[in-house]
Amino acid sequence: MSEARTTELRRLLNRAAHAYYVLDAPEMEDPVYDRLYRELLELETAHPELITPDSPTQRVGGSPAEGFQSVAHRIGLLSLDNAFSAEELEAWYGRLLKVLDRTGDLAMVGELKIDGNALALSYGQGLLVRAATRGDGEHGEEITANVRTIQSVPLRLQLERPPEWVEVRGEALIPDGVFAGINAEREGRGEALFANPRNACAGTLRQLDPKVVAARRLDFFAYTLHLPDDWQPGPADPPRPRSQWESLQWLQAAGFKVNPNAALLPDLAGVEAFFTTWDTGRRALAYATDGVVVKLNDLRLQDAAGFTQKAPRWAIALKYPAEEAPSRLLRLAYQVGRTGVVTPVAEFEPVPLAGTTVSRATLHNADRLAELDLHAGDTIVVRKAGEIIPEVVRVLPDLRPAGAARLELPHVCPECGSELVREEGEAATRCVNSSCPAILRGALRHWVSKGALDVDGLGAKLIEQLVDRGLLRSIADLYGLDAALLASLDRMGAKSAENLVAALAASKAQPWHRQLYGLGIHHVGEVNAKGLAKAFPSAADLATATANTPESITAVFGIGTEIAQSLQQWFATPANQLLLQALERLGFSLAAETEALATGPETPLTGQTFVLTGSLPSLSRSAAQALIEAAGGKVSGSVSKKTSYLVAGEEAGSKLSKAKSLGVAVLDQAGLLELLKAGAP
Repeated sequence: MSEARTTELRRLLNRAAHAYYVLDAPEMEDPVYDRLYRELLELETAHPELITPDSPTQRVGGSPAEGFQSVAHRIGLLSLDNAFSAEELEAWYGRLLKVLDRTGDLAMVGELKIDGNALALSYGQGLLVRAATRGDGEHGEEITANVRTIQSVPLRLQLERPPEWVEVRGEALIPDGVFAGINAEREGRGEALFANPRNACAGTLRQLDPKVVAARRLDFFAYTLHLPDDWQPGPADPPRPRSQWESLQWLQAAGFKVNPNAALLPDLAGVEAFFTTWDTGRRALAYATDGVVVKLNDLRLQDAAGFTQKAPRWAIALKYPAEEAPSRLLRLAYQVGRTGVVTPVAEFEPVPLAGTTVSRATLHNADRLAELDLHAGDTIVVRKAGEIIPEVVRVLPDLRPAGAARLELPHVCPECGSELVREEGEAATRCVNSSCPAILRGALRHWVSKGALDVDGLGAKLIEQLVDRGLLRSIADLYGLDAALLASLDRMGAKSAENLVAALAASKAQPWHRQLYGLGIHHVGEVNAKGLAKAFPSAADLATATANTPESITAVFGIGTEIAQSLQQWFATPANQLLLQALERLGFSLAAETEALATGPETPLTGQTFVLTGSLPSLSRSAAQALIEAAGGKVSGSVSKKTSYLVAGEEAGSKLSKAKSLGVAVLDQAGLLELLKAGAP
């Protein structure tokens, strides 16, 4: 009797929630819903074995999380290319026709570009099993407990014969009215206000306590669907979609909330009309939008069009002009980057733009500076490109002070005084003095950054202090620093110094692709570094290829002649050759882990499983994991009887309690490093 009643209650409550939150057509009075919910909760409390993952009582439950695990997406989440004018839209459409070798009109789907946060939802046998953030497109943070609190996300798909797996992409958001209420409550408590709904949504999704997420009433619109090729729908299920338009209908039939303002558009003229209509129509919406997304409707043609390295060819985001505001130029500053590029930066009176206050904007290069015809004290018009990056749009010369001097790039480096150089065909003006302190500081900041060697505790101010005192002249010099020397510096204690030395030592275990990215070779980003490291498993292999077989460099997916030439120049430079030799002497492999290493002699850590929890003093989780795996150990996300060691930092939570109850050995950072030292081959 209890089992049948809980099943019926779940059905009634889930149906009522779908009608209220997704269809916006309530079919049950609130007191009735509350009474049925309490009855279900009482039954499940008395009979825990009857609790199912799709029960409404499971939307919020459990203890706050200790942190978020990185998970790999089954299907990657690529960003969209942007267009900001009809001309750019037409150019994209022309490229699409060329790739597909077609003429004539292509049917498109227009959707509003919601200003929220992308989510990846994974369903297994019809049940929500995982939710993750976009992350870098390949990996995101697992936030399932938080997403379960979003009422418009179905816990179970409304399908008779659900597929083995379903991947759904969509946008989480906080409606404007809800956002205003959240900020009013925060103001009443004396807390800092959120800048805008998107930032509030991002911060909410990363809350450790799902109850906080539930209280902020997030919403969700689904817009992308991925199904297994062999799925056969049941008689009552929607058919397999053959187009993006049918995908939206499928998502709606399966229980998702789909934005009602999408439109099937017959041609490019329809796209432009859709864009124009919503430029004014979006003002009346209850949530923020910053453009429209245009997608090729036919899914087979989408597959044929394929992808670039960063984005699908069959879709584009057409953005609305950003909000603009006038301000007065206070001064023109100059920044010298790690590659020696000198960038002019306008500093102006602070102005509010798109939810934040801005007072600086890059002017890119000498050509842009000349194009603006900028003078001292000018009144300028500022906006946020893509509503994110501040930029100077134009100057208002009628408001220019009398006798104002015209502003230009200097002829010498503002950091070291060396003559600046602008090579023919390049927009950038550079300092070519390899000993320039600004170039060295930039190279060091890049080397220790999160995507590269990920060294905690070595911030920009400490790097500046070390360079200014002449203690660092190259990346390799970092690894000659000792704790006593570091402890003598400003704002550095003995413990912080010891932690930094440990973090530097740990960074030697970072994989080859991170080391390659950390070298800061012009045009080589994180994604390209991964591709190059896979194709050329060592620095020696890559150097040989750049010198002898440059065509093998451009054969790597995503690598063009510009990157190949940059690599060739970098590896041919004597100072860089000396740097690689110095790093090898310091213990850097500058090579990928080979099969021989993976199957070589066992180490004392072979077969041992570690779990990481809490914040370690100087090691990030990724660095600690890299050290353990390099020594032959494995890292797991949960504690069990099979766990060999729990590595616990500050604010360790339930994992520490569980480890103690199971008798699992617990290590702090020092204990881990000692164990790794003992277990080193």
